[in-house]
Amino acid sequence: MSTKMLCASARTRFIPSFSLFPPQPIYRRPNCLIHRRRNHITMSAQDQVVEHVVLLKVKPDVDSSKVAAMISGLNGLTSLNLTLHLTAGQLLRSRSSSLNFTHMLHSRYRSKDDLQQYAVHPEHVRVVTENIKPIVDDVMAVDWMSNGASSVSLKPGSALRVTFVKLKENLGENEKSRVLEVIGGMKDEFPRIEELSVGENFSHDRAKGYTIASVAVLGGPADLEALDSNANAELVQLHKEKVKDLIESVVVVDYVIPPPQAANL
Repeated sequence: MSTKMLCASARTRFIPSFSLFPPQPIYRRPNCLIHRRRNHITMSAQDQVVEHVVLLKVKPDVDSSKVAAMISGLNGLTSLNLTLHLTAGQLLRSRSSSLNFTHMLHSRYRSKDDLQQYAVHPEHVRVVTENIKPIVDDVMAVDWMSNGASSVSLKPGSALRVTFVKLKENLGENEKSRVLEVIGGMKDEFPRIEELSVGENFSHDRAKGYTIASVAVLGGPADLEALDSNANAELVQLHKEKVKDLIESVVVVDYVIPPPQAANL
């Protein structure tokens, strides 16, 4: 999203949610090659992709046609040929009590330069100016280099759990690495997660102080429900205890990628 968009500061209490997981080693990847296999894009072990997630809060009582125009405009930005993947739509749910977002955009890029070109592209600026700013109360954006995305394009119907973490002040690199390791261990512990992307935010002016982000990709909404089941509750709580003293707050949202024909809901 454009850097001109307003991000008001906010504080969010730490709430129970499936967003922190047992420590596992995180493997850093150097720059990558993108392979297209039919219509599906996969990553080689030689690169990272740039993750871009924007959370939007639509004003109450906005006409549904204006919301549809915003979603349509955002999804139309795939035509810029700068994105490897882009989806935008209404959230399935927001799990954060203080930051009640309603919609999300998730996109992926080959490089930070491509993300920057996307941000200043006239068509992106037009969508932001005409379709987003007039109807949105709040916006939050986080960007990071992924160290765990195994496929660049994500199939419709996939469920995403997006987690942003704000660390307590004056923590060192060791503490930050510990939190990254805890989140990075999620995929090994919970086999329903098909893909996990986690990293450190590099767009601090739009992130409300949140510095660590992750996207967990699952097969569909039923898999999200399974993650939150009572069967997993004790394991989740056990591992949260490992890093809870390092964390000030979290933002967690769930989203389901709509099919192309339903992208303008």
